[in-house]
Amino acid sequence: MVDKEKEVIITQAQYIASAVKKEQYPEKKMPEFVFIGRSNVGKSSLINSLTRVKGLARVSAQPGKTQTINFYELGVKLPGEEERRACYLVDLPGYGYAKTGRERRATWSKFIEEYLLTSPQLQFVCQLIDCRHDPMPADVKMFHWLVEQHIPVLIVATKADKLGKNAVQKQVVRIRQVLGVPELSVLPYSSLKNEGRSDLLDVIGQTLLQ
Repeated sequence: MVDKEKEVIITQAQYIASAVKKEQYPEKKMPEFVFIGRSNVGKSSLINSLTRVKGLARVSAQPGKTQTINFYELGVKLPGEEERRACYLVDLPGYGYAKTGRERRATWSKFIEEYLLTSPQLQFVCQLIDCRHDPMPADVKMFHWLVEQHIPVLIVATKADKLGKNAVQKQVVRIRQVLGVPELSVLPYSSLKNEGRSDLLDVIGQTLLQ
């Protein structure tokens, strides 16, 4: 049984804004939790699973569909607190999709980089990696770039329901090996079964309490 008193609960979630430059970021400043990953890694599905708002983030069969920085406002009830906390969940465009033109890719990377390097509210980045495969070169490049910029990063291994438990654990080890960090925290997540949801909410809750 889950102890409701110790649970982090999302009380509401809504879309706030889309941006490709600073002037378009929401005016209200709140802690930001960022989601990034290769196109088609399951980012939208994870956001919908985490918030339990079906269709909050649009799920597309066409990779590379998210072309803006999307801000969602969350209300969060933390254990032992009466007052709700508010924060943003920030969805960044997918990287590494071959069919996106080079010029557009350069534009994307420029506004993604600007956001990641200049947002004072950024708490940590969830980098999503498909747990069925080893991290791709674009995943490795993004991870090391985030580390070099001293941006806290949590690896979330998506689509965990596609593998058995033993296979998931083996892939977690492989992800650590390929990224070159043996003790790296890797959180397996299944949007289909909501597995990993409470763990991810706990990390968000602990960060908001700091």
